[in-house]
Amino acid sequence: MKESLTGRVGRLISGGFHALVDAVENAVPEAVMEQAIREIDSAIDDVRVELGRVVASRHLANTRLTEENSRHESLAVNIELAVKENRDDLAEAAIAQQLDIEAQVPVLEAAIAEANGREKELEGFISALQAKKREMQEELKLYRETMAGVVGEQGAVMHGCNNESVDAKVARAESAFERVLERATGFNSNRPGFAGKTSAKVAELEALAHRNRIQERLAAIKTEMG
Repeated sequence: MKESLTGRVGRLISGGFHALVDAVENAVPEAVMEQAIREIDSAIDDVRVELGRVVASRHLANTRLTEENSRHESLAVNIELAVKENRDDLAEAAIAQQLDIEAQVPVLEAAIAEANGREKELEGFISALQAKKREMQEELKLYRETMAGVVGEQGAVMHGCNNESVDAKVARAESAFERVLERATGFNSNRPGFAGKTSAKVAELEALAHRNRIQERLAAIKTEMG
């Protein structure tokens, strides 16, 4: 069933962005907020259309009431004339028309009163919706500003985290290298004088490996000759 205009306005006025966003799963909050503002605009347009109808209806009822009152007065003059002329038949016909008018006047007056009340109600709807729209626009603005700040902070944090992660990886790699080296050679780079000792030992190790290759080559030649 189509939602009534009054119910729709009440829902929009009483609702909030947070409840609206929470009600929509997997939605982008900003898009939901923008859609809510568009719905407010649509509701304002619909209320204005309804207000136009009410104003037109009130105008027609006022016009009709004025015309009927004028006819009633004219009939009164004619009735007096008919009585003076001893034309009771004409007087009775005019009185019958007056009675019909008198029966319609209260209905027209009630329609005008109802239209006046409805017109004020709809004008109040428009004012309330416009106020709600301003509120939503302000909330959307604050949301965007907040999200911009959060993104900036997250960027800074992520940048810091990336740097920290790289530093941590380098530290872990250096630590692992030192542990492997210590197990293999018995040297610890954290010990004083490690750099100088390491250079000397590495040079000695290279010389030893070179002499070993020479001896292997010599042994191979002897085997071929032998």
